[in-house]
Amino acid sequence: MQTRKALLRAAAEAFDEYGYAGASINMILKRAGLTTGALYFHFDSKEDLAHAVMNAQPELIVPQLQSQGLQRLVDITLLWSHMLQVDPLLRAAVRLTGEQASMGTRDATPYQSWAKVMAECLRDAQNANELQAGVDPDELGEFVTEACTGMQMFSAVASGRDDLSDRAIRMWRLLLPGVAVPAIVARTEVSHERLKTLIG
Repeated sequence: MQTRKALLRAAAEAFDEYGYAGASINMILKRAGLTTGALYFHFDSKEDLAHAVMNAQPELIVPQLQSQGLQRLVDITLLWSHMLQVDPLLRAAVRLTGEQASMGTRDATPYQSWAKVMAECLRDAQNANELQAGVDPDELGEFVTEACTGMQMFSAVASGRDDLSDRAIRMWRLLLPGVAVPAIVARTEVSHERLKTLIG
């Protein structure tokens, strides 16, 4: 397990810096301090390794959170907006997901995984009577995934993602009144102070 983690981390650093086409197997192995045999014990190919990095996104964030319902969904996006600035594994996963043409693939699994996580939060929120009538958890979960995808792309070009947390906070300030009941809008924490408690 430690070897696999070391390979994922080394691959992520290489993919984050050079993209899929620019990151070689030898570069990854040198960073990991491991042999070719170790790589092929865990992964079938460079493409297999890249897919493992791509699909690691939710597990980097979701297990760190204790909140429930709509607050949990907000917290996921706040923590994601911060970690995209500091975590090479998450950055590489996002970069690879958007650069799949260089791998000759078209795999929506990373987006679908996020949409599923978000829909689960929203179903919990629905069961706790936090959502307005008519809000569909699956539909909204997919929309938030789409919004975050576009938001991080815009932020990457506009500020190198320095303003991504600001954008995530703004997204929820605009979105919450249209999907949550008024008491939950007032109670849900959407701020830099909330983010500090999540990364503290």
